[in-house]
Amino acid sequence: MELRDQLESPLFTHFISNYSQPTGPDLLGRTEEFFQWQEARRQTGLWPYSRSLESAPTPEGGVRSETGTSRQGLNFGSQDYLGLSTHPEVVATAHRAIEQYGLHSAGSAMLGGNTAPSLMLEKALAEHLQMPHVALFSTGWGAGFGAIVGLVRPDDHVVLDALSHQCLQQGAAAATQNVSRVPHLSNRAMRRKLQEIRSKDARNGILVVTEGLFSMDSDVPRIEELQSICREFSATLLVDVAHDLGALGPRGTGSLGAQGLLGKVDLVVGAFSKTFASNGGFMATRSPAVRQFVRVMGGPHIFSNALLPIQAAVVLEALRIVRSEEGEALRKKARENSMALRMAFAERGIECLGEPSNVVPVPVGDPKVARLAAKLVFERGVFSNLVEYPAVRLRETRFRMQVMATHTTEQARQGADVVAGAIEEARRLVKSQSRSARAAALREERAQAEL
Repeated sequence: MELRDQLESPLFTHFISNYSQPTGPDLLGRTEEFFQWQEARRQTGLWPYSRSLESAPTPEGGVRSETGTSRQGLNFGSQDYLGLSTHPEVVATAHRAIEQYGLHSAGSAMLGGNTAPSLMLEKALAEHLQMPHVALFSTGWGAGFGAIVGLVRPDDHVVLDALSHQCLQQGAAAATQNVSRVPHLSNRAMRRKLQEIRSKDARNGILVVTEGLFSMDSDVPRIEELQSICREFSATLLVDVAHDLGALGPRGTGSLGAQGLLGKVDLVVGAFSKTFASNGGFMATRSPAVRQFVRVMGGPHIFSNALLPIQAAVVLEALRIVRSEEGEALRKKARENSMALRMAFAERGIECLGEPSNVVPVPVGDPKVARLAAKLVFERGVFSNLVEYPAVRLRETRFRMQVMATHTTEQARQGADVVAGAIEEARRLVKSQSRSARAAALREERAQAEL
């Protein structure tokens, strides 16, 4: 059966959320229904996830699907915003770190896992952010989750922008039942929510959570206004700068630097995995007490092995480049590529979401169209991430294309042509099948009427 004939089957109509709450006494066996749905998508080329790179995350290379299908093509799916993972000086730094420190931190940061590179990295980040106290985490997820569970207690409140990353959402849920979400980027709604909470509870803490750049929409909050609202209601503001730090703002200081807010917000968390060529993350604060408290009370810091020495050394060298004239040139090139990609989509009648950044969200809408398009895009040698419900709202499915400084503007135009063409073709197929289904239903009605 052709895919177009299965558009009303679970292959197209079901989502991960349909299988997220299985029931029954057999914890293991009840996963089978999800697996069967996932496997059906996988075998028909409609599961565009868990692919593997066959080389470094460069603009062109090979990608292999979970079923073993390999394609060579343009890579718009990797998070290496300035191309630093293959930068000669970063690679050389990694080799030196291995020779000097070996491959393993060999302990929690609380139990002998710190190394000279990690201590130097804490100091360099503190200077870059103008936040004198930094705690490192072995993952960006751990930094966001750990900062929240480290500080928030059951009677406290967490108020999140509705599109906050899952590490922040799950950290809030793990810390307290008093979790609220406000409409995306609505400082007015945030003010109302804080006023409502304070009218009932003047004793407990409130943590407000937002991001420097929201990666699904490529948009930015008005952080100074948000910090002012927090101070009005004795709330604490946490800003996650995972996607903007290093890639945007003067000297790579992200949205905080662009808005003149370095050292002026309460808490900053971030990840090294987007711009700094490594896994890992951090929390930055102006308070030595907060740093020490979160290091001990935030589980991912004390109960995970520390950042590897090679990772700390790589991030430290990447940060040096980010802050240099070369870093400015790389950010300028990345912006040119982003603008070229957006312009190429606009010429094909597709307006990308948000504002220019290394993230270019390409709206599709209909999840059926998006799944078909994702299959076509892969087959035609462009690698981009499909984002569907429940990661975004049901009718807001999109491709999230990730631009690197090492792309060329010609590659950006070529990538846009392939993705836009696939969306157009998938839309025609879905529309044609819908007409055929309506015609078949009408024939069935007439046949029943004649009986």
